[in-house]
Amino acid sequence: MTDETIITNSQAAEPANPVAAPVVLKGQERFVAPLDETPLQDVDSVDEAAPATSMWADAWRTLRRNPLFIVSAVLIVLIVFVALFPKVFTRQDPNFCDLNKSLSDAASGHPFGYDLQGCDVFARTVYGTRTSVSVGILTTLLVLVVGTLIGAFAGFFAGWIDAVLSRVTDIFMAIPLLLGAIVVLQMFRTSSSIWKIVLVLTLFGWTSTERIARGSVMESKNLEFNTASTALGSTPLRNLFRHIMPNSMASIIVVSTTSLGTYIVSEATLSFLGIGLPSTTVSWGGDIANAQTILRTNPMVLFYPSVALAITVLAFIMLGDAVKDALNPKSRTA
Repeated sequence: MTDETIITNSQAAEPANPVAAPVVLKGQERFVAPLDETPLQDVDSVDEAAPATSMWADAWRTLRRNPLFIVSAVLIVLIVFVALFPKVFTRQDPNFCDLNKSLSDAASGHPFGYDLQGCDVFARTVYGTRTSVSVGILTTLLVLVVGTLIGAFAGFFAGWIDAVLSRVTDIFMAIPLLLGAIVVLQMFRTSSSIWKIVLVLTLFGWTSTERIARGSVMESKNLEFNTASTALGSTPLRNLFRHIMPNSMASIIVVSTTSLGTYIVSEATLSFLGIGLPSTTVSWGGDIANAQTILRTNPMVLFYPSVALAITVLAFIMLGDAVKDALNPKSRTA
């Protein structure tokens, strides 16, 4: 026998697999299905043809399922419709008064009765919606523009620009909204109009929006998309208006929506104090002020404009809470 035959026989005598096969007891057999027969590939697969989602799309999907948003949206749509088309609800002139009907009870076409001057309370409540809602929306828009721009420049450029703008903001923030509005309106009592109230409320109401905008811009400017845009040759101002500010608007919109009700109440308070809109302008605050003298004898004259004011403010506050929950998932309650 040759040496090659001995080596071959020794190799054949060794087991093919030195590791012993596991012992499988009866009833413990395992069967692994092929991958093509399992739904795992369908679960892990990604639909590349599906459109990309965004924060605003996710927020809208959340809002549509939020009962608070649905109720507030229905109320706001109704309020805006009343403000735009008051003649759909009443044909009565709100400034037409008949002393012979002073404090008369409700009648056909006049469901709220008459006030002390003989004016139709229902007509004045309906037409007062336009004044209050106009002041609230216009003030909110101006505050949004002024506060966002000042806060964006302060947070983006930092340095001495941030220091100067922040100190100016601190000065205006130290002045209460109503107190500052009263002082300015007392100084300029020559004429009163809706725009005058709007400008005065904007003068002292932009500070909270500025603070939110400044913080959001300071956070967004350090993210990767700003660095990538700068590397591609984009200018700082282009980065600010094209990329940073759109990504910082979520918290700003939440604050603005919630503040809208505050401006409506402020206008009503100023009119109640007699330093807001003139008496010829129909407003809820003016009607509440006129009705306080007959509160004990005819409380319903004051009740209707007060309820309209409360419902309007409550609707915008609920809308702000719903938008806050949709745009900020961390604030959602379990």
